[in-house]
Amino acid sequence: MSHQTGITANDELLNFFGTCRSGNIRVVKITIEDEALHLGEYQEARGTWEDDYNLMVLPLLKEKQPCYLLYRLDSEAHGGYEWLLLCWSPDDSPIREKMLYASTKATLKKEFGAAQISDELFGTIEDDLNLEGLHRHRKSASAPVPLTMREEEMKEIKKLEVGVDISVDTKHQTLAGVAFPIMQDALNSIKRFASGELQYVQMKIDMVAEEIQLDSDAASLPIDKLPSCIPDSAARYHLYRYDHNYEGDFFHSVLFIYSMPGYTCPIKERMLYSSSKSPVIDLLENSINIEIAKKLEIGEGAELTEEYLLDEIHPKRNLHRPKFAKPKGPANRGAKRLTRAPKENQVES
Repeated sequence: MSHQTGITANDELLNFFGTCRSGNIRVVKITIEDEALHLGEYQEARGTWEDDYNLMVLPLLKEKQPCYLLYRLDSEAHGGYEWLLLCWSPDDSPIREKMLYASTKATLKKEFGAAQISDELFGTIEDDLNLEGLHRHRKSASAPVPLTMREEEMKEIKKLEVGVDISVDTKHQTLAGVAFPIMQDALNSIKRFASGELQYVQMKIDMVAEEIQLDSDAASLPIDKLPSCIPDSAARYHLYRYDHNYEGDFFHSVLFIYSMPGYTCPIKERMLYSSSKSPVIDLLENSINIEIAKKLEIGEGAELTEEYLLDEIHPKRNLHRPKFAKPKGPANRGAKRLTRAPKENQVES
């Protein structure tokens, strides 16, 4: 499932989309700036769409700068011209930018008019988006032929728009969906937590370094002190072992807590934490072998009361549910009638 970012087109871009319907515009570049879709460079048609393609598309592709390009074809459908959506996401661009553009693509299509977009092309190098790359894409899409090695790579990259996997190497744990490594100090604390040395670990995503870091840990943390550890202006991941008695038994329940203080966090931070949550949990459960009793999402630390945690870990069951009662029949049915069974082999005297 893909994640939506809440980013929408600004007024200038929405007005320009109306201009595109005239048929004069050949290509328009769209970028994400200040948490909105912005109008970039654009050019009018000069020749046929194939004549204009490389001359107009390739100069708009910049290193380390993802963008969208809408390119008008000469064919028409659904009462207007057909357009190509080119998604440029160079390999050397920041990971968070790649994710942001991948997650906002659906919004762009909706606001431009998805019915007018006849095809999409994704590229990380110029050869993916030049005219020859477009022809290769159309050929592979129209015939069930085996994919080339490059096309297989592109297929895997496309998967990152909607899913994540976990990759482990000898140096550190890597979240392949967002390529954020877990730093060694955080990994050490997680292992100490798993062995019982620590009761609490807090992790954060460093937006600049693009990595998951240790924020804090504690060998012992009473439940009444846990709420004060939750930041009120930034998202975090937390591991907490809740040691408690319940109905005569003692439990060591491991909680994974994802805290997100509402809309006080920027869109990028909300998106990255939300997208990385599942891979982090998968790593904890399947690579570190931590048995998580409950996964919680909260907006503020005050939610983490002892009553709330007990209800989540040990949900109450109603053991005295009333038995099913047979419904009464309709009123005033009258007296029951007795029907005699017919006599068999009756002989007249």
